[in-house]
Amino acid sequence: MKIVALTGMLGYGYSEESLEHAFSEKVDYVGVDAGSTDPGPYYLGSGKSFTDRNAVKRDLALALPRVLEHKAPFIIGSAGGAGSKRHVEWLKEILFEICKEKKLSFKLAVIYSDVSKDYVLEKFDNGKMINMSECFPANREEIEKSETIVSQIGVAPIMKMLEQKVDVILCGRACDTAIYAAPCLFEGYDHGLAFHMAKIMECGGMCAEPVSAADVMQGYMYKDHFELRPANPQKRCTVDRVAAHTLYEQTNPYLIFEPDGVADLKNSKFEQIDERTVRVSGSEFKMAEVPTLKLEGVKCSGFRTISPATINDDNTIAHIDLITKTVSDFVKENTSGIIKPEDYNLSFKLSGGKESSLSVIIDIVAKTQAIADTVCALARSRMLHCDYVGRKSSAGNLAFPFSPSDIHIGEVYEFSVFHLVQVDDLSETAKIEIMEV
Repeated sequence: MKIVALTGMLGYGYSEESLEHAFSEKVDYVGVDAGSTDPGPYYLGSGKSFTDRNAVKRDLALALPRVLEHKAPFIIGSAGGAGSKRHVEWLKEILFEICKEKKLSFKLAVIYSDVSKDYVLEKFDNGKMINMSECFPANREEIEKSETIVSQIGVAPIMKMLEQKVDVILCGRACDTAIYAAPCLFEGYDHGLAFHMAKIMECGGMCAEPVSAADVMQGYMYKDHFELRPANPQKRCTVDRVAAHTLYEQTNPYLIFEPDGVADLKNSKFEQIDERTVRVSGSEFKMAEVPTLKLEGVKCSGFRTISPATINDDNTIAHIDLITKTVSDFVKENTSGIIKPEDYNLSFKLSGGKESSLSVIIDIVAKTQAIADTVCALARSRMLHCDYVGRKSSAGNLAFPFSPSDIHIGEVYEFSVFHLVQVDDLSETAKIEIMEV
């Protein structure tokens, strides 16, 4: 069975030549990951995509006609970046546009993975929430403050849609591995090999040299092994790169944790079978006694204004701790009776300091945008002219790379839920719609 990973992230691009090579032989399934929590909680809260719409449309428009021609089910995971219903609808609209422009038609399955606060609270009350970190325990108040919560689905809902013989499966938030493991399991291949191959393929060309996620990867699944070969003829998979990507984002080099269980790689074997192809065998799988799903939820924690600047004087840099304290005290004194201290947080992001240059970001997160703007203006002006013993200049301490110097970022979101929940059915959070497009 041949499965193709279109690129490491939908909207990151890929070589058209690679696409042509991939489809020069029979393709059974195509997948692409479209999201991640790497950019932080903002996108889940705002409903916006961290990938560009035009870039996403380009990646889909090139691939979709070939997918339909080969009758290869196309699985898209974590639509729109964060995978909420708003993100799924955004990506679905792009698909509809492409179909209209290219006069295509197909059977589409949409898997929404949003969950309600009531669902999460029930899990919490019944002791079925599992902390992923001691630093972030599950908290009823935080759950209730959540604005959007999604579940990270695994292979189960996707396999159900493959049974329905749909052409395209558009998923909300999903495990990266589920995109590629589901077709393998649906076709009856070994669980250990399926999840191991999926873990390596989900970043597209990252397991090949020269390294780039933005390219097409090909996976070939067999009864007792799988093989990986880049579609781009100028690239090659090597044992080092494939083995290295097995470790990517893993806390344990031998175990890959999934909703269904754990892939055990202690006996995995990596072989270079030709200049561009690596074979992997020996991977095993242990089913979980209690299956789990990961939940991701966010709350709005305020509004942000920043002022980026640089300091290009050794003496000023040497007094930076005194300067930032002076500025903080000044802001507190000058907003007394106007702004409550608990209604804003002022911080200074400092980096560099070498070769007489220090980067500074004056960062304010406040209860309202107006408060953030006021505090930023006060802090920026005071820091610009702050005096200290031995100061030689009589004017500005800061150089501003932008005008205006103060940048309004808007809403700030933080994770309020980032936990596992025990489930009775790995499809219990999936809400599915099937339609003809």
